[in-house]
Amino acid sequence: MGRLRYNVAISLDGFIARPDGSYDWIVEDATIDFEALYAEFDALVMGRKTYDVVRAQGLSEPFAGVHAVVVSRSHQPGVEGNTTYINEAVAEHVQKLKEDTEKDVWLFGGGELFRHLLDAGLVDTVEVAIMPVLLGQGIPMLAPGASPASLKFTSSVQLQSGIVILTYDTDARAA
Repeated sequence: MGRLRYNVAISLDGFIARPDGSYDWIVEDATIDFEALYAEFDALVMGRKTYDVVRAQGLSEPFAGVHAVVVSRSHQPGVEGNTTYINEAVAEHVQKLKEDTEKDVWLFGGGELFRHLLDAGLVDTVEVAIMPVLLGQGIPMLAPGASPASLKFTSSVQLQSGIVILTYDTDARAA
């Protein structure tokens, strides 16, 4: 069974994107092995807005070889290529996805989706790459909500670029 890992870049003031969804502020660091990171996952889960930003990069199949699940209120449920669109029973679908994967599942983006899956007890780890940037406004890492979550620190890495990567287990993982 795979873990659901919220692996995300954030600004120092807690935003995962500018108000328009752009992420041009993310600091590049040649020491990050993205190929090795991608190899840790069998599937990705993301909100439709995040998926649209990725698709805007001009890729028809942006996650070739990896099953992508897009949560969308506006797209018809179904399968297109390696992408599955869902709009209801999200927690149940993600739980089944975790059970059916050998590797982990990447919660790729969306503060609202993160809130929903965290409240459902499905997020196992929170992995944040803190960029040495202050945006002042944008899309928050976690949408507002009533449910607090306790995290257990597991590791940190500081890169020469100024990026600090922090990893925490959630209540779901610690249980």
